[in-house]
Amino acid sequence: MVAHELDLSEVPDLGVGGHRTTTAEQGRFVGARCDCGWRGPARRARSRARSDAQEHQGDPAVR
Repeated sequence: MVAHELDLSEVPDLGVGGHRTTTAEQGRFVGARCDCGWRGPARRARSRARSDAQEHQGDPAVR
């Protein structure tokens, strides 16, 4: 399993109590994960997993 951190320069600063997300690959799939315990669905496209992570962080530009 390979973990990739989301480029946080593209995500708005959430301040204290914000979420820190990563993506992790398992075979052909990749999923978003957060320090709070949240896990996004397994995706085949890294871009979809990154979008899941940004939505979890509350980025309105992704919705």
